[in-house]
Amino acid sequence: MKKNVLVFPCGTEIGLELHRSLQYSTHFTLIGASSVDDHGKFVFQEYVGGLPFASAPEFVNKLNEVVDARHIDFVFPAHDSAVLRLAQEHAAGTLHCDVITSPVETCAIARSKRQSYERLMGVIPTPHVYANADVLRARDYPVFLKPDVGQGSKGTYVAIDRRDIDFYLSKDPSLLVLEYLPGKEYTVDCFTNRNGELLFAEGRVRARISNGISVSSATVEDVRFKDAAEKLNRALRFRGVWFFQLKERQTGELVLMEIAPRVAGTMGLVRCKGANLPLLSLFDAMGVDVELFKNRSVVVIDRALQSRYKHDIHYRHVYLDLDDLLILGGRVNPAVVAFVYQCINKNIMVHLLTRHEHDVLSTLREHRLDCAFDYIVKVESDAEKYEYITESEAIFIDDSFAERRRVHQVLGIPTFDAHAIESLMDGQ
Repeated sequence: MKKNVLVFPCGTEIGLELHRSLQYSTHFTLIGASSVDDHGKFVFQEYVGGLPFASAPEFVNKLNEVVDARHIDFVFPAHDSAVLRLAQEHAAGTLHCDVITSPVETCAIARSKRQSYERLMGVIPTPHVYANADVLRARDYPVFLKPDVGQGSKGTYVAIDRRDIDFYLSKDPSLLVLEYLPGKEYTVDCFTNRNGELLFAEGRVRARISNGISVSSATVEDVRFKDAAEKLNRALRFRGVWFFQLKERQTGELVLMEIAPRVAGTMGLVRCKGANLPLLSLFDAMGVDVELFKNRSVVVIDRALQSRYKHDIHYRHVYLDLDDLLILGGRVNPAVVAFVYQCINKNIMVHLLTRHEHDVLSTLREHRLDCAFDYIVKVESDAEKYEYITESEAIFIDDSFAERRRVHQVLGIPTFDAHAIESLMDGQ
């Protein structure tokens, strides 16, 4: 029987990576939940909105109501604040399901940069923390200001003199004053099993960062990554997926920036090399002995905003063009084929409506598409396509503006070009 996994909050980059990691698993069913209706509502097929924020006193009671109603087996936290709160509640025995993260002590240390540096000083290099601006000398500038509790690069600043420090501290007195690290920044994705064994550690360079998220990254081989991971794994108790970030000093020495006992938003890089760390974490939580291997390759990931759509169009039939739509430039358009098979999965009838000048079946066989359609209709040269559309609950997809306009004028049904098919795709 499939286990039910609740992702909270599901619309973060972490939650979206969890969806990408687990959506095709035959062992788990995903349910997304959020406090605000963000992008997760467009991605998760099963979605629960309106939960309190993780910091709210009523959060656990409301979450338990969802857990009980949806028969949730595991909750996968997808934000640093949710990680700590859920770990605390699980340790206290107040949560009605298991949590996929490390022990609460590790989560608490990881949530505070100051605690992380104090605990791990001497384990691996950590940044120098200045007690206050008075101890800084001219040669110490620039310095880096960072929230003690935060994530990504939000609320961070580079100060080039005392006036900068005073200005930023006036806005946020909790900022830590740290040495400035000018070199490359790396993330090391890790997995530790329930026996405390580090089974995976691989680094990637954070080549381009947007809003604190690594949107361009590439795998990097460096023995220092595994060495640092092993030292951290001995110093703290991890379980399942976790990661840490390093940055280079001027000398090239790697210095710890932060640790996090959760999925990273750009962890898809190692997933696509064969290491699905969220999936392994769920199996490990079930007491299953896991092993992994990865493809020997250098992988580069580059990310941008992705669109999802919802609409109120109801249709049971699709009338679809062939030339310059399904087959474009002599090649099959994979986006159109994906939509065709989505219709097949939903028992929506797909009618191929074409003026193709050659034998249609031969062309479809050539492109291995001869079994994809419920009906294949050849339009006569002197006829209009709308004459062949006989169903009322229908949409029409054609590359020709003139054809779409005529169908819309006569029948009044929705019409689409190839570029708009994405608005018809489910959030998968």
